Amino acid sequence: MSDDQQEALSSQRVRNWLKRLKEYETRAKNSPGPVVEGVLRRVIGMTMEAAGCQAPVGGRCHVISPGGENFEAEVVGFSGEKLFLMPTGDTRGIVPNARIIPSQRIDEVHVGDELLGRVIDGAGLPLDGRGPADCRERVRLAGRTLNPLARQPIREPLDVGIRAINSLLTVGRGQRIGLFAGSGVGKSRLLGMMTRFTGADVTVVGLIGERGREVKEFVEDVLGADGMQRAVVVATPADHPPLMRMHGAFLATSIAEYFRDRGKKVLLLMDSLTRFAQAQREIALAIGEPPATKGYPPSVFAKLPQLVERAGNGENPTGSITAFYTVLVEGDDQNDPIADATRAILDGHVVLSRQLAESGLYPAIDVEASISRAMTEITSAEHQKLVRRFRQLYTTYRHNEDLISVGAYRKGSDPRVDDAIVYWPRIQEFLRQDLQEPVDWQDSLNDLNELVAQPIVKTEEEAIE
Repeated sequence: MSDDQQEALSSQRVRNWLKRLKEYETRAKNSPGPVVEGVLRRVIGMTMEAAGCQAPVGGRCHVISPGGENFEAEVVGFSGEKLFLMPTGDTRGIVPNARIIPSQRIDEVHVGDELLGRVIDGAGLPLDGRGPADCRERVRLAGRTLNPLARQPIREPLDVGIRAINSLLTVGRGQRIGLFAGSGVGKSRLLGMMTRFTGADVTVVGLIGERGREVKEFVEDVLGADGMQRAVVVATPADHPPLMRMHGAFLATSIAEYFRDRGKKVLLLMDSLTRFAQAQREIALAIGEPPATKGYPPSVFAKLPQLVERAGNGENPTGSITAFYTVLVEGDDQNDPIADATRAILDGHVVLSRQLAESGLYPAIDVEASISRAMTEITSAEHQKLVRRFRQLYTTYRHNEDLISVGAYRKGSDPRVDDAIVYWPRIQEFLRQDLQEPVDWQDSLNDLNELVAQPIVKTEEEAIE
């Protein structure tokens, strides 16, 4: 071999070594650092305290007991060298001095069309016995913040199949509405009606912190086989840890965001927003956050808008998330802290009245206390005129109902009250609707026009009087 050939071979070897050295350097920079394990020092209630390791808030850790049992937990806070963790599942079997191994797992969820027709829990695991959904795409559980100027405005009315809502509290596509009521007044039943009657490409249902038996009833009786073909149900009942109840709400919203960003019209139903807030309260109080308003720490009121603001219209002009959140009003107190906070961040609220429900009126919508903030932008001036006339009749009767019921009101004392008394039976019939009877948007408007635009013909006896 000549000197030139030897020199060329040596140069090639040097280049190969430099190339391999650069590859090793890149691998070293991108590889995770050594994992420092910690030790479980304390468990009080649902809160675990670890020492000897570091992990960011929201990061995941594995708790390994001496027997080999593996428990997953999430970092919810820290103090000095101590980490506060909250388990994502059952904690039976955890012992003192268990190993704490921080995980490199990123807080992402798998999404895709494969989720349609499935029932999953807050961790994305299947509850329907059909095996894991083979989803290839991932999105962040916490979502991403949208530029408010990039959001599409609400311009199109949405038919929800409920006469009173379509006509008097018109909802726009991309709007966020709260259903406010005490326990047992019919929030879930009204939510079920809207699930069946509302037209949407995809329906995402979040059953957060409610009774476990309602999950199967909702899937089989409300959605049915046809409804489940275009629906995803995320269920985290009341017996799940508080962290999983919160994850259930975030997961349902992330799934809805995924389909919205692909141009789909999504209907997001969450039952209930109150249970989400209570789960955050349990976590915050457990790690030592002081209560501020009737037992609710400040972080609760910070988490609510973080969840709700993710719904609505996005950057895609054809995609939208129309969201309905049920809000449990404790003790029928409309000034309950959670109810008051959610009213301020939602685009409207539908209040269900216990008094109306007990009188046999269903759905028991209190028109006087309900409002749709987007209605003036998506309805005509004539429609709004009819609504104002209806509200005038409704409010006048309700304000004088006690006098009328005991016979203390004298006919002719006030023409407005006289009109309200004449219209009241038809108003009640207008507000009443059967569970299996959808009324579309145009029929709802026609019924409203027929009720208040045309005067009621008085009977012969009333005309003589």
